[in-house]
Amino acid sequence: MATMKEKVWAWLDTRLGLEDIIRIAQHKQVPIHRHSIWYYFGGMTLFLFGVQVATGILLLFYYRPSAEEAYESIQFLMAEVEFGWLIRSIHAWSANLMILMLFVHLFSVLLLKAYRGPREMTWVSGVGLMGLAMAFGFTGYLLPWNELAYFATKVGTEITGAVPFAGKFALRLLRGGDEVTGATLTRFYGIHVAVLPLIATSLLGLHLYMVQRHGMSVPPSIEREGKPVRTMPFFPNFALRDAVGWLSALTVLTILAAFLPAELGKKADPFAAAPAGIKPEWYFMFMFQTLKYLPAHILGIEGEVAGIMAFNLGGVFLLAIPFIDWKTARGEPSRLFTAIGVAIIVYMIVLTVLGYTMSATK
Repeated sequence: MATMKEKVWAWLDTRLGLEDIIRIAQHKQVPIHRHSIWYYFGGMTLFLFGVQVATGILLLFYYRPSAEEAYESIQFLMAEVEFGWLIRSIHAWSANLMILMLFVHLFSVLLLKAYRGPREMTWVSGVGLMGLAMAFGFTGYLLPWNELAYFATKVGTEITGAVPFAGKFALRLLRGGDEVTGATLTRFYGIHVAVLPLIATSLLGLHLYMVQRHGMSVPPSIEREGKPVRTMPFFPNFALRDAVGWLSALTVLTILAAFLPAELGKKADPFAAAPAGIKPEWYFMFMFQTLKYLPAHILGIEGEVAGIMAFNLGGVFLLAIPFIDWKTARGEPSRLFTAIGVAIIVYMIVLTVLGYTMSATK
């Protein structure tokens, strides 16, 4: 006689194919080698994205997207709602940690040449997700409607407006007018909670499907050794190790949110002078600092415009790497793209450190 648990399982299996899913997970193998640790950063990024979604939904219950009420609604959330300050801190810190893990994951894939065929679309979707994550950060930064966020957004959208041809249109599209106003806040809110999640869900689904279809890549350096690569089952071996990574990320996130809670600052006043020390979030700092170092004109083009164009070309270059790294595609060592990846990492770290060092000394 079947138990109630067995009956429920059989009912669900008939309709959802749970046994088939389990069989696929059990047959999926994950390579084991000296670089295997980098496989876990993708899972941690996905976990932190889930935290973002969960805490973001909770914040929506109290947030009011208008210039008159946005600041006060967050103030009420932090002061009056039980554990409201903690939820907001978790949301803020998980955004920063998610982008950090995403950078680590992306550059580990770049340096380990995991973008080579047939994983080109896995790489392209991953770079797209990185761009979306930064867009989430940019649009979410303004939502508290505090002084720092207001003026940082004003500077950020002005940089967008410097793009040739489409800049003015993009500026008005983002701001909902010529200046940063309540219309900008409402527009950023809509992009942050509706447009970007829709695109991210679709792109994330494609990315996960491609990862499952092609499996984990083995670095060319391991393949050239000519030794058989050991593997372990995805479920439960790799899944349990992945869960340890999730718990580690949760531990760090909890400590940061509890001991360094997100601050609210002063309410934005569009008529006040911009306070000293205005700077973007850390993941935009290297771009911000680069634009400050550029001369007024480069080859007859405004320095700021030239810098923005260079960053756009850099994004296109990242997307195109699987299609232009012909040596890796042929199975040959490709030191050039390894050097390029290392140079990008060093450049981002140095410019970010310089940006915070210089702002601290002013």
